[in-house]
Amino acid sequence: MAAMADIRNIVILTGAGVSAESGIDTFRGGGGLWEKHRVEDVATPEAFARDPDLVLRFYDMRRAAIQEKEPNRAHAALARLDAEWPGDLLIVTQNVDDLHERAGARRVLHMHGTHLNAWCTACDARSRWTGPLIDRPPCPACGARALRPDVVWFGEMPYEMERIYGALQAADLFVSIGTSGAVYPAAGFVREARELGTQTLELNLERSQGSAWFDETRLGPAGELVPAWVDEMLG
Repeated sequence: MAAMADIRNIVILTGAGVSAESGIDTFRGGGGLWEKHRVEDVATPEAFARDPDLVLRFYDMRRAAIQEKEPNRAHAALARLDAEWPGDLLIVTQNVDDLHERAGARRVLHMHGTHLNAWCTACDARSRWTGPLIDRPPCPACGARALRPDVVWFGEMPYEMERIYGALQAADLFVSIGTSGAVYPAAGFVREARELGTQTLELNLERSQGSAWFDETRLGPAGELVPAWVDEMLG
């Protein structure tokens, strides 16, 4: 890592490994969430069209479960960095939980949406939502019974990609934390950063599929690696 004086703007990508220590199932790990349901059954627009009750029940369970979880040391450390870092900082998360925000982070972008929003396919409004959707409640904005989880499914475009790429263009450091490097477009961010000459750091339990692209990889639990790295950055 170059001297901290050389680093002004930071983009951080977080994946399921950041929330795993809070008891939230990882996306592709052993015993993970998606092994119990085929992705095709619960996380595609086609699945929702085919069996909306199955999809809504699945997401209702996830929405209820994450509200019982608490942020861990990795979330707390990133919130501290967000509060104290003087330059630009953007935490781009693939996670659909709200643990970054509950830990106190403010500069957060949910590229895959969030469990705690509902999206009305009739009027396009997004509303904060903590209860179930299975009973087809009315949209708070227009009253239509056309709400779905505000989560990006396979085959759909992640949110705010222009903003993300703009932040990568301006970044001096790109850090990937707790992600498999298997899901695009997020898996391509490190390559984008490297081609721009940006420093790159991976903090992960094991090497990701894109590990070779990083200048440095540190292996271990996020709850240990992230606080140590933040201490280093804040001196």
